[in-house]
Amino acid sequence: MDLRLTPEQQSFQQEVASFIQDELPSGWETARQEEQEDRLDIERQVMKKLAERRWLALPWPEEYGGMGASPMQQLIFNELMAYHSVPGVVNMGVAWVGPVVILYGTEDQKKQYLTRIASGDDIWCTLYSEPEAGSDLAAMQTRAVRDGDDYIINGQKIWTSLGHYADWGWLAARTDPDAPKHKGLSTFAIKMDSPGITIRPLVNMAGSHEFNEVFFEDVRVPASQLIGEENRGWYNVAVGLDFERSSIGATSNARRTVDDLVTYLSSHGSDVSPALRHRLADQAIAVNVLRIMAYNIASIQEKTGVAPNREAQMAKLFGAELQQQIGATALKALGMEGQAARKDSRAAPYHYQYLRSVANTIEGGTSEIQRTVIATRGLGLPRE
Repeated sequence: MDLRLTPEQQSFQQEVASFIQDELPSGWETARQEEQEDRLDIERQVMKKLAERRWLALPWPEEYGGMGASPMQQLIFNELMAYHSVPGVVNMGVAWVGPVVILYGTEDQKKQYLTRIASGDDIWCTLYSEPEAGSDLAAMQTRAVRDGDDYIINGQKIWTSLGHYADWGWLAARTDPDAPKHKGLSTFAIKMDSPGITIRPLVNMAGSHEFNEVFFEDVRVPASQLIGEENRGWYNVAVGLDFERSSIGATSNARRTVDDLVTYLSSHGSDVSPALRHRLADQAIAVNVLRIMAYNIASIQEKTGVAPNREAQMAKLFGAELQQQIGATALKALGMEGQAARKDSRAAPYHYQYLRSVANTIEGGTSEIQRTVIATRGLGLPRE
């Protein structure tokens, strides 16, 4: 692995940095602190600007609205965007729905869905987890029953990020209840305003509305919106999760938190204990280790054209737990003020990050699941 960027990569890095500095819509820096509707409006504006440059779906082939970017270009882009907390960049439609449609969708489906994702017109959410199917995702019981030219959907999903905001949902449902649990699932594209869908907010412990419960009651979905083969949806889900488990965003977020905290504490040097200095030093080192892991993943992809499953799982696990450690350090460094939830407090971002980081080791696969996958798929160890 060569950590040095080529001249072309350096040029692209500078182009992205200039975009962040000069071309984002007014108010984007405070978008995360604004009321939800204002924040989502800013996100759509940013998505449109990215789409104009074909950056929203950067790694996709040009015929589908992307640039055919290399894994290293995508990493450079994601790293800068995450470090500066640019809104509207994390897009499920781009990250894993689109790649699965490209691999398994029909030509009509590609024309229908991909162009509108790449242009920023459609936002997608992911409808996987259920109250009794989280870590054991293949245990999902939401049913899709064929009825002529439609499927009828009944069931419940939970922890649906941005379900209240999305235009489309990426749904996994059981189409064969008698098959082994991994072999009776199918995946569908579903309009989130379809009759029979009810969305209820789930406000997390950090006070933000990211998640939702989604209920399906006799929801009709045209059979033309089945993606891939019926009863082989688990393979689509697995591919999507591989695309999801990337770590450069977590790396950049962690690095930014450490950098900001060090800058703040530097002005209070006499009040920073040696133990806290050592802890911050350890975490600054860990951030750089995680960054090298992410660059290694991109390097392997560049050379082989295949996403390295074991390395991606390792980076996801390491990054999720590091986020929690950094959040705890920030609150300890800020003392009693770190426990305040007031929006006008200088500690507010760290307070939010500490609370939000609790979910990092659950979402996208728990730490226990990550360790199991690393052991079995990565190291070839037997299952428990």
